[in-house]
Amino acid sequence: MRVLIVEDQVDLGDVFRDFLLELGHQPVVVHTAEAALAKLQTERPDAILLDVQLPGMSGLDFLQLRPVRELGVPIVAVSGVVNESQARECLQLGAADFMGKPIQLDRLNEVLTFLEPHAMSRLASLEASPDRRHSARARLAIPARLHEYNGREHQGTLIEVGVSGMKARLGVPLDPDTVARVVFTLPDGGPPMDVISILVRVDPDGHAFTFVRLGQQDTERLRDLIRRTPE
Repeated sequence: MRVLIVEDQVDLGDVFRDFLLELGHQPVVVHTAEAALAKLQTERPDAILLDVQLPGMSGLDFLQLRPVRELGVPIVAVSGVVNESQARECLQLGAADFMGKPIQLDRLNEVLTFLEPHAMSRLASLEASPDRRHSARARLAIPARLHEYNGREHQGTLIEVGVSGMKARLGVPLDPDTVARVVFTLPDGGPPMDVISILVRVDPDGHAFTFVRLGQQDTERLRDLIRRTPE
């Protein structure tokens, strides 16, 4: 299986990688949830090994991201804080299993062995059907302000928006995996939207962001805009 390892401790990430290589898997290691999200834009793993306590965006936040939930990849949550409430929360958010640190590698092998046939079945199903991750977008041109968490602010133009993310033209380059607040006003007469967003890639026509924890009211506003605006 292709296994994405999200672990901020470099040495431990290397241990997981080497162990999975010995088992015949194809591991890829990243050290933040933001980097994992960016990786998911270009690669589709068969399983994810996710540390819950990460710098920046936590593993719990990652589990709640719309692109992650829509992808449907089985996720094994790992945490150095082992208690029933955290395990329950991870499972309620969609994790396939929860493991406490230090990880017993034999137990990890058992979990991945259990997940492998399910992952392969899901992959075959996806390859036999159209990509379901496509979401409708509204094309428009409205001003947008981007506030990075390091204090920098940028002006730009929002050119495309959907319920899972947006694309904007900015006059400056951004670092990979930039996390920022993006503020823009839709042409529906409602209040400005203020959305935490993560840069996932840079296309020739603009910067593509995914939304984090978009509220239900904002989601409905975007759905209504998409229905009324041709792509």
